[in-house]
Amino acid sequence: MSTTTPTRPPAATNAVRQRPGDRIFKGVATASGLAILVILAGVAAFLLYQAYPALVAPAADIAGGEGFWKYTAELVFGTALSAALALVIGAPLGVGIALFITHYAPRKLAAPLGYVIDLLAAIPSIVYGLWGVFVFAPALVPIYAWLADNLGWLPLFAGPVSSGRTMLTAGLVLAVMILPVITALSREVFRQTPTLQQEAALALGATRWEMVKYAVIPYGKSGVVAASMLGLGRALGETMAVAAVLSVAGGVTFNLISTQNPGTIAANIALQFPESTGLGVNLLVATGLVLFVITFLVNFAARAIVARTSKG
Repeated sequence: MSTTTPTRPPAATNAVRQRPGDRIFKGVATASGLAILVILAGVAAFLLYQAYPALVAPAADIAGGEGFWKYTAELVFGTALSAALALVIGAPLGVGIALFITHYAPRKLAAPLGYVIDLLAAIPSIVYGLWGVFVFAPALVPIYAWLADNLGWLPLFAGPVSSGRTMLTAGLVLAVMILPVITALSREVFRQTPTLQQEAALALGATRWEMVKYAVIPYGKSGVVAASMLGLGRALGETMAVAAVLSVAGGVTFNLISTQNPGTIAANIALQFPESTGLGVNLLVATGLVLFVITFLVNFAARAIVARTSKG
């Protein structure tokens, strides 16, 4: 009885033959990713090198005479306060506009409104600053006066009111500036909601708002968080608009409608750099290093929140 030796299949090769175009694209993509890391490391190294003299300088040599950290703390407070105001005002408004464009507005209105919102991102920051100084701030003075008269018992609205160049005005201008970022990203995320989920909610008897609440918003919440954090990043680093609008007197205060306001890091660098020399330049670079670290931590926290939200 003869036996037949089974034939073996050809050995599978682990190496996948790539076309020259694939190899070139992979190399370019890898080099681009490494270039980002190199640039980031270069910026960090430059800031550390230039900031070191200010970090180790005696307190008496630092502006104000109380040391670097005391000088920087007031600027960090002003930066965080203005950015927080912008986020609190701009994020809900941006998400609401995005929901209106994607699920409520007629098609003939949705497209032009989306274009107008996107065009806000193309306006230079100095234009926002001039608008805030000459148009927005004077228009807000009567409102601030009313707040001081009726809600002056709150530290936020203690006053006195002398002009509209206040921290609240700066926060409102920043809210307008981050609005297109939050709106555009949230709009695209909401448009990706599966149609089947929306139709299923409506088929079960849900109203339009209930469908948005239970199908659209949960699906896009990670994207909304990411959009809000990107807007916060722009608000933290905004320079010219804040420098033009805000009347800076230094100190730490939660009074939002007074002209005695803390400054922000970016605006302080823009205003002080032309006249600074020697250690003064190192001091400004050191505050820039602090802003760099804050922005990095905000983006890192945003990535962690997005990742946790996506898993949930």
